[in-house]
Amino acid sequence: MAKTIPYAKATAGNRAREDTTKWLRRLGCEGIGFYDHFEDYELELAFRHHGQSFRLLASAKGYAQRLLQERPYNGRRRRSRHEYEQEALEQAHIAVSSVLRDWAKGVTTAIESRILSFEAVFMPYMITADGRTMFERISELKLLPAPEAPKTLGTAHREETSERPN
Repeated sequence: MAKTIPYAKATAGNRAREDTTKWLRRLGCEGIGFYDHFEDYELELAFRHHGQSFRLLASAKGYAQRLLQERPYNGRRRRSRHEYEQEALEQAHIAVSSVLRDWAKGVTTAIESRILSFEAVFMPYMITADGRTMFERISELKLLPAPEAPKTLGTAHREETSERPN
């Protein structure tokens, strides 16, 4: 049975953006705007909170790749491979709006419930004095260790069995 990918059939990109705005306004955010970077297949969400600017850049490329992995192109389709891939990118662009809406709802709930602070959630997206996000600055300065390569099920199992005493 094939896996279903959340948001694969999302259709309400503009409605999702309106909902995202509603959730961020509950936190006191203002100047909320969405900017489509169609050439890069990215969606930018920008806003201000207590005078501090924030910017989140969400890419549709990874989501489109996942769609194409789940439903690969085959010659029996009534369109070219390029057209099929473009449709996946367009759907991914819509899906990203829905993902951001649900993310905004979740973090708003966490902040209002005092599970997390506003700063803890949004710090990576704060704009620094040089116009870059905090995440970009931290990455550039190498303040955090490089992430480890993801383990696949096969390598994780081999490591577990090799660490067991005989």
